[in-house]
Amino acid sequence: MMSPPSFQSWLRPEASGLYCVPGDFHIDPHGAVPRAIITHGHSDHARPGHGAVLATADTLAIMRLRLGEGGLNQTQALAYGEALAVKDVSVRLVPAGHILGSAQVVIDYQGQRAVISGDYKRHADPTCDPFELIPCDLFVTEATFGLPVYRHEPDMGEVAKLLASLRDFPERTHQVGVYGLGKCQRLIALLRRAGYERPIWLHGALRSMTDYYLSRGFALGEVPSVTDAPDKLAGEIVLSPPSALGDRWSRRLADPLSAFASGWMRIRGRVRQRGVELPLIISDHCDWPELLRTITETGAREVWVTHGREEALVYELEKRQIVARALRLVGREDDVE
Repeated sequence: MMSPPSFQSWLRPEASGLYCVPGDFHIDPHGAVPRAIITHGHSDHARPGHGAVLATADTLAIMRLRLGEGGLNQTQALAYGEALAVKDVSVRLVPAGHILGSAQVVIDYQGQRAVISGDYKRHADPTCDPFELIPCDLFVTEATFGLPVYRHEPDMGEVAKLLASLRDFPERTHQVGVYGLGKCQRLIALLRRAGYERPIWLHGALRSMTDYYLSRGFALGEVPSVTDAPDKLAGEIVLSPPSALGDRWSRRLADPLSAFASGWMRIRGRVRQRGVELPLIISDHCDWPELLRTITETGAREVWVTHGREEALVYELEKRQIVARALRLVGREDDVE
């Protein structure tokens, strides 16, 4: 009986990113390619200029909002779980649990299965489909928080910290730094789940993506723009890009108390560097225990690590007798989370 081909013979890292040879497509390439499968809409994964793009319908819509029609050429939407024959391989997209529309790419070829995770998380999120575990032979995983120090807190506990601070300092505006796609809308939904019914005010940069989530039926409540505020919003919650924390834009707010919702807030040095008074450890990626649990549960006999803390995760997997390698793909940004 012939042994199956090595994974490296049909799936390999190239200058433009991870390339599937028998399917003749790249996955999340950082440079323009003829054919690309895009796992989700964050800018370090979804770039303009590809000849053809395959993704979920939400990811394609998000890309159009972010890139404009000129940034996309030929597109094809694939529903979660729908199998598609692409030359000599079968491709499926399954939920990654990262943000709205995010997907893992499942590739079946000559009796072998590879799963490319994209960015993913295992925590429940009211604004996207939950992560779906797929048994596989090769698991290509991210490692954004691939160090033992990273252990995320329960998100509702972090939301409770924000609401407690709001009660303790009613004279101050609570300005929370959030990334515009995913984190912003998730935090709003978590605040609503915690019973917070007041308006949640938005920086203009968060408007278009939040409006897209609203158009998709997510119950985010009243989310007006700060430009429409009648006063300096003392005692209110304002969401803004992290770059707006402490800058001139913040002067329109009442003695703003700076908060930042991110997995990076686990690290005190990052908290001090950004001058954050209220760190909120809310992440859209797996922490260290979740990465290891997910890898184990896939049953993969080989694991490739695409970005983040690659060496630490590879070292840990090798200790566990799992074949692992770091791909060192370029073009991934740690801070987009």
